[in-house]
Formats: sequence, structure tokens, C-alpha cells
Amino acid sequence: MRAALVAETRKVLTTRMWWILLVVMAAYMALMSGGLAAALSLAPEQTGAGSDAPPIGPEQVVRGAYTVAVSFGYLFPLLVGAMVVTSEFRHKTITPTLLAEPRRTVVLLAKLGAGAVLGVVFGVVGTLASVGAGAGVLAIIGKPTYLDLGSTWRTIALSALALTVWAVLGVGFGATITNQVAVIVVVLAFTQFVEPVARFALASTDWGGGIAKFLPGAAGEAISGGSFYSVSGLADLLAWWQGLLVLLGYALVLALLGRLTTLRRDIT
Repeated sequence: MRAALVAETRKVLTTRMWWILLVVMAAYMALMSGGLAAALSLAPEQTGAGSDAPPIGPEQVVRGAYTVAVSFGYLFPLLVGAMVVTSEFRHKTITPTLLAEPRRTVVLLAKLGAGAVLGVVFGVVGTLASVGAGAGVLAIIGKPTYLDLGSTWRTIALSALALTVWAVLGVGFGATITNQVAVIVVVLAFTQFVEPVARFALASTDWGGGIAKFLPGAAGEAISGGSFYSVSGLADLLAWWQGLLVLLGYALVLALLGRLTTLRRDIT
């Protein structure tokens, strides 16, 4: 198992795609966090969604900016996790992989482990890019950064954890749908359109708010303990450990589905 894990991690790290996505993610998160911090802090009247919503306080501004990677950047670890599997099918290297390690469950577990390693990298870099840009903008305009509080660093650590789990979920998704183009299209459509619209629609009903909490994006945001959506009054989140269990549950179900379908078939 250890040899398979080392081989899968090395296999991913020798490609260029992971660090290209990492650089793009860091730049995008820094831009988003800095812009959000400035917009929320300099707005004439900071209020959440709805006329009766309470004002957005400085702590909420900080949380919204620092967790922007969990709200908008989880696409990147999700994609790179999926590519741990789909790139093998695209480049036809899955055959020698299975010849070297015929135990397909071991191969899948090793890929999940490699995805977790990548997830840690993306989680740390994406979160630090968000925090660095957000805190920098807040400091420039004379607003508190709350970096001296333990609760802030707890949010930062949990944000990195959430992004790590997203990469593991991506491996499970890639094991289920091995076509790389199809995976990219589905991921982009779901994360950028389907789930945001579904969350907004469900949150606008009396019965849908409880369902929206269990969608993947909402579960990821719950792990960090807050998000842009919750700060704006657009979402009600689970407790962080509940969000962790829900997102891990999605990853487990997808990985099991991939093992029982894709990795059960003959591969030539």
C-alpha cells in the first residue's frame, strides 16, 4: 500500500497541470479576497441579504474574505483530484498501473491518498492566498484583520481542511466518470451554475433551507465555519463537523461507485 501511495503521488507531481491550477487558484483567490474585503469594508451601509438583515460587522467581513477559497475556489482541488484518475484513462497509462498493482482497491485507495496530499497543498496555498490578500487590503484601509485571535486561525485551518476533502471527493468523482472532458464540463456546470442556483432557490422556500445545507458546496463551507454566502445572509450552514461528515460521505459514495463500476470492468 505504501509503495502504491508513493507511486501515485509521484505520478501526479511529475505533471505540470497540478501546479498550473495551483498558481491560477492562488491568483484568483487573492483577487477575490482582496476585492471582497474592500467592497464589504468600504460599503456605505453593510447589510446582509434582505431588508431586515442585521448589518455585516467587521468580524463577518474578515470571515467572508478569509474563507473565499472555500466559497469559490473549491473548483480547483476538485478538478485536480479528478485528474488523478482521469488523466490515466486519457493517456492510456491505467493499463500499466494495474499491471504493476493488480489489486484495484489498493490502486483506488492510493489515488485517494494522492488526492489528499494534493488537497493539503491546494488547501494551504488557496487559504493563505485568500488570507494574505484579504488581510493586506484590510490593513491598508485601516480595518481590523483579527489575525491575533485564535478563532480566526481556527477558521483558516478548517478552510484548508475543507479544500483537502474537496480534492479527495474529486478522486472519487474521477473514478466514477473517467472521461476527462466530461468531468471538466460536469464540474464547471455543477459548481458554477447548478448548485448556486439550487441553493438560492431552496433557501428562498420555507422547506428548502434544510435541504440546501446538505449540498456539497454548503457542506464544504460549513467545515470552515462560515462563508461569503452565510455572511451575506444567503445560507444557513451545518456545524463544522457535520459538514465534514457530509462532504466525506459524498467522497466515499463516489469512490465506492467508481470501484463497483469503472474499476470492476476490463481495461485494455
